[in-house]
Amino acid sequence: HDQMMSTKALLKERTYLDPERVGVWGWSGGGTSTLNLMFRYGDVYNMGVAVAPVPDLRLYDGIYQERYSGTLPENAAAYETNNSITYAEQLKGNLLLIHGTGDDNVHYQGTERLINKLVEFNKPFDLMSYPNRTHGIREGEGTSLHLFNHMTRYIENNLKPGAQDKAIS
Repeated sequence: HDQMMSTKALLKERTYLDPERVGVWGWSGGGTSTLNLMFRYGDVYNMGVAVAPVPDLRLYDGIYQERYSGTLPENAAAYETNNSITYAEQLKGNLLLIHGTGDDNVHYQGTERLINKLVEFNKPFDLMSYPNRTHGIREGEGTSLHLFNHMTRYIENNLKPGAQDKAIS
């Protein structure tokens, strides 16, 4: 919520920013934040790239997650409230999911659950999976270059750079 409020304040304060071309991207926890912003605040964010996100906190490292969210099943309601997958039905903008299928930190299974939810709700999205790549998605010749070129193309295609022709009223 704080990131969304900050974005709205910037858009209001800096009129040269285009509110129809606001994008967000993040990796790991930042990918999770990207999902939350896209799913909960689609009126603000038009495009997102979520790399190796944690859409379902129940699938994340118990030692880390339980430190902040408590244990299951005692805190199941908090997990549900804080899972970005809970809000997948509200997706409005363009979303690119990227994940390594061999992720040893944020398991690919969470992205699969999110894919199933987005399909269930008939929400369009784009997916790029990197076979047998871990959380850093850097194994294999050309992987990093491909990953960042793919992200760049997605951003350029969905948030057209440069001045936009707009009718002045």
